[in-house]
Amino acid sequence: QVQLLESGGGLAQAGGSLRVSCAASGRTFIAMGWFRQAPGKEREFVASITWSGSGKYYADSVKGRFTISRDNAKNTVSLQMNSLKPEDTAVYYCAARRGTYQVTGAPTWEYWGQGTQVTVSS
Repeated sequence: QVQLLESGGGLAQAGGSLRVSCAASGRTFIAMGWFRQAPGKEREFVASITWSGSGKYYADSVKGRFTISRDNAKNTVSLQMNSLKPEDTAVYYCAARRGTYQVTGAPTWEYWGQGTQVTVSS
C-alpha cells in the first residue's frame, strides 16, 4: 500500500521560511512533487523532482524562493520555502507518479498525501 505522509508547515511571517517534508512508503517513485491549494482555488503545481534529484521543475510563482530536494535512502522529498509571501498560504500536498516529473496537471499524479497547512501572515 502506497502512503505519502507530509510533515512540517505551520505559520510564518512574510519574508520568513518554512520547510515541508514527505515520507513515501510502499514503493519508490520516479517523480515526486508538491502541489498547493488555497481556499476557493484549484490545486496548483509547485515543484517536482526526478528520482536522481538531478532534474527539478518549479512553478514560476515560486522559482528562486522554493527549493525541492529528495533523499532516496529515506524515501523522502522536502520543500524549503524562503521569502514567503501571504499568497503562498495554502494546503501543501505531496504527490508522486511513475512517469516524467515535468508534469504540472494534478490529475496526472497518481498518489497524494493528506496535505499540510502553510499560513503566511503579512
